Amino acid sequence: MMPELEPYRRHMLVCTGGFCSDNRAGRAIYARLALLLQREGLLFGPTRVKRSEAPCLGVCVGGPIVVVYPEGVWYAGVSLELLERIVVEHLKGGRVVDEAVCHRLGPTGAAPE
Repeated sequence: MMPELEPYRRHMLVCTGGFCSDNRAGRAIYARLALLLQREGLLFGPTRVKRSEAPCLGVCVGGPIVVVYPEGVWYAGVSLELLERIVVEHLKGGRVVDEAVCHRLGPTGAAPE
């Protein structure tokens, strides 16, 4: 029997490792993310945001690092305050928080050719 995955609109990865930020600050970001997604109505239904923690996203500086797919937008230096902006403005409102972006895969989320 194959497992079923509830559909989701976006997937957010949070680096919780210890190389990109002191004291594994990504852990606090990941913990707060669930509360913000719930508050903004993004945990269930057609606007669902799936969240995952990663021990390393390979950046190793400027963290905590957070990535939003399918857009392929990478955020650096994510504080609890910036996380709230990302959830409200990007995940809910569809507007990237440009001043915190450190990398983009491309306008459609695909790697540039």
